[in-house]
Amino acid sequence: MPNGEYLRYVALGDSQTEGLGDGDDTVGLRGWADRLAEHAAAANPGLQYANLAVRGRVAGQVHREQLGPALALRPDLATVVAGVNDVLRPRFDAAEVVGHLEEMFVELTAAGARVATLTFPDVGKVAPAARPLSSRVVDLNTHIRAAAARHGVAVAEIDLHPVATDMRLWSVDRLHTSSLGHARIAAAVAQALGLPGSDDAWTHPLPPQALPGGLRSAAAELRWAAAFLGPWLGRRLRGRSSGDGRTAKRPQLLPLGVVS
Repeated sequence: MPNGEYLRYVALGDSQTEGLGDGDDTVGLRGWADRLAEHAAAANPGLQYANLAVRGRVAGQVHREQLGPALALRPDLATVVAGVNDVLRPRFDAAEVVGHLEEMFVELTAAGARVATLTFPDVGKVAPAARPLSSRVVDLNTHIRAAAARHGVAVAEIDLHPVATDMRLWSVDRLHTSSLGHARIAAAVAQALGLPGSDDAWTHPLPPQALPGGLRSAAAELRWAAAFLGPWLGRRLRGRSSGDGRTAKRPQLLPLGVVS
């Protein structure tokens, strides 16, 4: 649609797009895609929104399971964000992962949608135990940028700004962003799309805060490993996923404020 005038927004992705870290399964998940829909609807009151994202999905699953339903909804705006779950797997090939993203870029843009995606912050700066994965994230981001450039896809350059790894933007599991982090991502994608009222305020650092000492920091790492890393590794060893048995939270296009 010209000048950012959108009527049908469809979000594809994994847990981040589903909204984990912003609300919960009891009160409901909000998340950056919901927030982006609200931003777009401010300029387009008739906007309808669907969110097909399911936690735990790797890029190939997003491609196979969500692209067809997304195209059937005839979006004029779509976001495609996936790849972090692939980074966490023992075997990782950035070109293969982004190949799935690129096929979604191609199909959605060919169908007339304006497509947006984003780059990912360095997970090693959020969870020190994940530092060996930092090079994978760099590789993934490089491939995302190249694929997006080939197809005119808007890119929110999250990873270029230090605030993206401020711990206040992350939930206690360090795998998903907090409500504040989701708000920043939504603002970043809105700016990448040039939505009315968007700006670069999302890149601004938060006020300084005192950092914990060495002993407190080490204790926090141990608590995090016991509460989140251990259970995650356990699921991987059992071949399980957090998304097993789950379906999209908002599979149909609906006006904002209407729950599916």
